[in-house]
Amino acid sequence: MNWALVIHTMAPEHLLLLGIVVTVLTSLADERPQLAASVAIVTALAAAVAAASLAVSGGTWVPFPGQFSVNPASALAKAVVLGLAVPVLMLTWREALPARAAPLLLGSLYGTCLMLSADSFLTLFIGLELMSLPVYVLVLMGDQRGPGAEGALKYLVLGGAGSATLLMGAALLFGATGSLGIDSFTTGIALGSALPLAGAALVLLAFFLKAAIVPLHAWAPDAYQGASLPVTAYMATIIKAGALLAALRLFGTSTLSPGIAGLLLMLPLASMVWGNLTAMRQDSLRRMLAYSSIAHAGYLYFAFVGAGEGRFEAVLFYLIAYGLMNVLAFAAVPAGGEQATRDTLPRLQGLYQRQPFAAIAIAASMLSLAGIPPLPGFVAKFLIFRNVLEAGYTSWAVAGLVASYLGIYFYLRVIQQMFMTTPAEAPRDERDPAFVACALCLVPAIGVAVFPGWVLGLF
Repeated sequence: MNWALVIHTMAPEHLLLLGIVVTVLTSLADERPQLAASVAIVTALAAAVAAASLAVSGGTWVPFPGQFSVNPASALAKAVVLGLAVPVLMLTWREALPARAAPLLLGSLYGTCLMLSADSFLTLFIGLELMSLPVYVLVLMGDQRGPGAEGALKYLVLGGAGSATLLMGAALLFGATGSLGIDSFTTGIALGSALPLAGAALVLLAFFLKAAIVPLHAWAPDAYQGASLPVTAYMATIIKAGALLAALRLFGTSTLSPGIAGLLLMLPLASMVWGNLTAMRQDSLRRMLAYSSIAHAGYLYFAFVGAGEGRFEAVLFYLIAYGLMNVLAFAAVPAGGEQATRDTLPRLQGLYQRQPFAAIAIAASMLSLAGIPPLPGFVAKFLIFRNVLEAGYTSWAVAGLVASYLGIYFYLRVIQQMFMTTPAEAPRDERDPAFVACALCLVPAIGVAVFPGWVLGLF
């Protein structure tokens, strides 16, 4: 084994492992939450830089043939995921999560990075479980007796069902193709017979569950609401990005069969409609963004039916725009108050009069998630629906656009509550939002909005 190659190409993963060890030792020696969170922030930032350097170098390395490989696309995907994790980890510093949360978050990030370089279903499954298992515990940390326990249980049960579905699909593909390599997914689709198509459909359904696609979405609202604010932000961005990018690695640039394309159109469209309609009835920003994430997962999976060359560009750009704006919304929520009620719409009433920066940041996030130009969310949705139109699915693209307009109502409702209402009494324990985390989201978001062509050129 070439250890120099392993150390070089797996630098992001090794840095995360080192961070896990350091945060564990740190939490044993000193239980201050901010110390462990600081180590986790530095670790994620260093791993993101290492992944970006691998992407820039432009090489392709195979330290473990048939199991793990690194190319510019996978390295760039890791850099994006780890970069989005930095402001999320800054929220854990502000919220003073228990010190044991830091190694769990880094462990989940390690699984995500492992999954993005997987060349076999074995490595993919290990990465998926390493990404998911720590989050079950993190959700439970939010409230062990109330919504946190219920959300963690739903996530655990349905997450286990998703893992079993993935294994069953991989077994069927192995029976049809004789290989556990992830290329057996596209090979099985190309064969067109019942056994491999059933296996491919089961694998796809497993990733639908991880991304909370209707009707496999039931865990998301309760898990998002029961978890603490930083963990909710982590699930809404990192977990969703990891699942989408891993699914993207499975599809590659292959042409889809009509059956798989239909699955990638029907259920995501149902997610857009259901997510946007249900979000209208929510009075909690956290639960509202949970249903919003269900709709956005539908937009992302729509990109898979487009030409293979444009999939990676559209999905990664969308994840950058969506992730930055989603984390910004959570970071801008003022600190203080009870965890369960701090992000409710009544508490956000008149926020502009009390904290103008927080209100403007949340408003920018809402408008971008709604796809209002010239914010980055508009460019991201344009790329998605352009791919669908170029693939010849015009009626589906029109239906998706109509479904996306349904979401404008509840995004504007949040803005209306912040800018056009006056609270009966201002919360006494309200503190400033996380300014540094907000800045880490706002600055790149402005760059993405002003120079989208330059950002796309990096892909």
